[in-house]
Amino acid sequence: MSNWGKETMRDIFITDLDHTFLKTDLSLSTYTKDIWNEYAKHSIMSVATARTYKKTLQFINDIEINAPMILLDGALIATVDKKIISTKFIDKNSADSIIDEGAKFGIYPFILSLADASLREIFSYSTTLNYHQNEVLKNYKNDDHHNKQTNLRAMDDNFKIVYFGEESLLRELYAHLKPIFGDTFKFILAPEAYVGCYFLTILHKDSDKSHGIKSVSEYVGFDLGRLTVFGDNLNDVGMFELAKTSVAVANAQENVKKFANIVLEHTNDEDAVAKYLESLKNAR
Repeated sequence: MSNWGKETMRDIFITDLDHTFLKTDLSLSTYTKDIWNEYAKHSIMSVATARTYKKTLQFINDIEINAPMILLDGALIATVDKKIISTKFIDKNSADSIIDEGAKFGIYPFILSLADASLREIFSYSTTLNYHQNEVLKNYKNDDHHNKQTNLRAMDDNFKIVYFGEESLLRELYAHLKPIFGDTFKFILAPEAYVGCYFLTILHKDSDKSHGIKSVSEYVGFDLGRLTVFGDNLNDVGMFELAKTSVAVANAQENVKKFANIVLEHTNDEDAVAKYLESLKNAR
């Protein structure tokens, strides 16, 4: 049972991190922190991200999060103090089958898995890497949860499987995997802005940000009619369709903006989310 009590009278703000809330250099300005933390005094504030628990905490260290976080594209719902609310896993046999099918195209994925109930994460990948994967790994070189394997195999509880590569290759891989696995999994194929390639993410069929928001809503007891969400990418569309107010930053993908109620004039590098929140405060 929730410890939060009913929160039906409070506004709720949930933001994506990368290219929405975070600047491109993965920082948060003092201005953004101050605006966000001021709102957290009277509103429900959280994040919905493709990132892991550990990585997310590094980015939100100086801001107040007062509701469970939607992590790993909704595969994990957890509080800042490591209370697990919900998990959606890909089992080992299925994950290994996906790996074997991808190997036919000469590409191997990154796999994010849960090691134990303390939210220790395992980041598995093959010794066979393409250029784009090596570029992605540069951002994780100091992490301590690497599991590099010559013969890549999955763990028991896998949050998501992610391929990075050229758009044409990943479209071909998606076209191959979809008929095999059907609706057993959710597939997200989209541009990857940091390294200039595409990514193909494979998740449990009920693992997405919209399902994550529903889980958080049930746990906290808030009213979806008071929910505002912020995003920029295809994995944000589900929560755009669920929220009363959906807000796309100026740098959002064009095919994402059409799902938003509001498209901001500012980018993530221009404190778009904080400026929107400040405009609401000034309008009251």
